Amino acid sequence: MAMLRAGARRFALLSIAAALATIALKSLAWWLTDSVGLLSDALEGTVNLAGATLMLVMLSVAARPPDEDHAYGYSKAEYFASGFEGTLILAAASLIAYAAVERLITPQPLDNVGIGIAVSVAASAINYAVARKLFDAAGRYNSIALEADAQHLMTDVWTSAGVVVGVAAVSLTGLLWLDPLIALAVAGNIVWSGIRLVRRSLYGLLDRALPAHERSALNRILERYRAQGIDFHALRTRQAGARSFVSVHVLVPGQWSVARGHDMAHAVERDIRGVLPGATVLTHIEPLGHPESYRDIELDC
Repeated sequence: MAMLRAGARRFALLSIAAALATIALKSLAWWLTDSVGLLSDALEGTVNLAGATLMLVMLSVAARPPDEDHAYGYSKAEYFASGFEGTLILAAASLIAYAAVERLITPQPLDNVGIGIAVSVAASAINYAVARKLFDAAGRYNSIALEADAQHLMTDVWTSAGVVVGVAAVSLTGLLWLDPLIALAVAGNIVWSGIRLVRRSLYGLLDRALPAHERSALNRILERYRAQGIDFHALRTRQAGARSFVSVHVLVPGQWSVARGHDMAHAVERDIRGVLPGATVLTHIEPLGHPESYRDIELDC
């Protein structure tokens, strides 16, 4: 786990480098054109930088091994990074909307549109390339922090595309109000991205169950054992950052020896980890048909 987290941190450093490069390029594009749309794009770049920096810190925290006070590890730290990034996105959207409304009230002509667009496109190309790498790394390391950053960067790419279209439209038509109007649309898109990130982070902190496709894979394993006369209940799953947890009661024939029931439980755990690599699996053996075996199906209230 520690080696995997170290690999994830390398991608966080890549995101920080990309954020610094795109902030410089987009700020240059705004300075050249005086476009509030390009200013909005540059402001979102600062959000990328802040989010990527916190992501690096939280990935380092998540890499810590379990200890006496945190027996299940620190993997939930990743949710703080994605939640913080979502909050920063919402703050940036407010600043963008404020600047856009001011420019809508007092339109101003744009300068050096061609070179400004070219610089912005170069910055977007960097974001796109890094986002693709982060998506791959998020799947490899099962990291919600990397996935959140990748989603944000990809949103930034589409946002930049909208801004470039808006600036080009102003240049071609002379309609100055198109620039702040595009900036307002950018702000709306950013708000939606921020809300999604915050919501997913909250779900993680609330111990949400594993994704549906993972639960389906888990249930297929259990059905295979049910065909052998074994039963299960009290199945519970949860996701904590890169780690997943499964607990289930295994019901075996009452006449079995403790050793045979123990071996069956280990076989179940092994097969569950086969479809959920890295999962922490906890089983509890109970006798089939015994009334007490079914008294603890529901969570305590």
